[in-house]
Amino acid sequence: MNIQGVVAEGFEPVRDAFVRNFEVLGDRGAAVAVYRDGHKVVDLWGGTKDANGTEPWAEDTAQIVRSATKGVAAAVPLLLHQRGLLDLDAPVSSYWPEFKAGGKERTLVRHLLSHRAGVPALDRGLTVAEAADGVSGARAVAAQRAFWEPGTEHGYHAQTFSWLLSELVLRATRRTIGSILAEEIAEPLGLDFWIGLPEGEAHRVGRVAPVDPPSGAGTLKTRPRRNVSEAYADPGSLTRRAFAAIDPQPDENDPAYQAAELPGSAGIGTARALARFYAATIGVVEDGARVFTPATTALAARELSSGPDRVLVVNTRFGPGYMLHGPASPLLTPASFGHPGRGGSLAFADPETGIGFGYVTNAHAKSVTADPRAQALVRALRTLS
Repeated sequence: MNIQGVVAEGFEPVRDAFVRNFEVLGDRGAAVAVYRDGHKVVDLWGGTKDANGTEPWAEDTAQIVRSATKGVAAAVPLLLHQRGLLDLDAPVSSYWPEFKAGGKERTLVRHLLSHRAGVPALDRGLTVAEAADGVSGARAVAAQRAFWEPGTEHGYHAQTFSWLLSELVLRATRRTIGSILAEEIAEPLGLDFWIGLPEGEAHRVGRVAPVDPPSGAGTLKTRPRRNVSEAYADPGSLTRRAFAAIDPQPDENDPAYQAAELPGSAGIGTARALARFYAATIGVVEDGARVFTPATTALAARELSSGPDRVLVVNTRFGPGYMLHGPASPLLTPASFGHPGRGGSLAFADPETGIGFGYVTNAHAKSVTADPRAQALVRALRTLS
């Protein structure tokens, strides 16, 4: 395998794990990047640009990162909160009056961000066109009756998070979440990351594809617990309904889908951008830029939800927009905050060690929150701390 890029002295175990991901764990095209204390120490890529192609993955190849988008998108409402433009303890309906329908009048902004809003699914799944039109999704979640009293339980809002977050930001600022991310986070930090891919960047994006675990990859978790398997197999379960809020499932290689502003599932970027972004949430990166104040960094890592997840059917932990370290999604240390993407991608910050981490892949496995390839890289990092 022809792995390209650079690794600082002492971080060679990350390169070794990255190589093994291709040799043993079935990666086809991927990249990993790590920042430590604001400085880039790992920047590697390899394999093919398309999961089923032959063109090499280039230094600037970008990929759709599915729910790893959520962690980047969450920076927008936290930045608004940091500036006094969004109150996390205010009712969502104070910004978005229509949202109070269906038993949701007491939903707070912090409930929405921490998967406690009670609307992880829809009575009728949206078509791909409706999901992407910027209007139908917000109308659907506003009208949807809550599946539980908001604030009392939590369950992963896999797809509906897109419309909840987009509309909240739009109502609070009259700007789209993609435009705020581009102008106030990505551009100042020099990030190749988009929620709503510009047409001029489409040529950089590799094609993703589902993959089966390679034979003999014993570390892959191919037999989840029975209750989890049953939840995903049951069309009537909240689990299946949450992931089917867009029905049928979108073609993630479709340029129209990639151009849509879906902050829960359709962000596109590089591992380098993800690592740099998270490094800037916990401190200053090389050129002096940063995203959060220390108070906002502490807020991002604050636990707002924990315990049994009504959708993922395992115990999960969430802060305001971020998944926190735990058995369902191991990050680097208990202080870490970030987000995985279903099928492989992972990105996070760890204030304790000063690490910003990003991993992207075009080979989508069946994993939801703890992909073996991403975890192998995290374990390699853990040996260094």
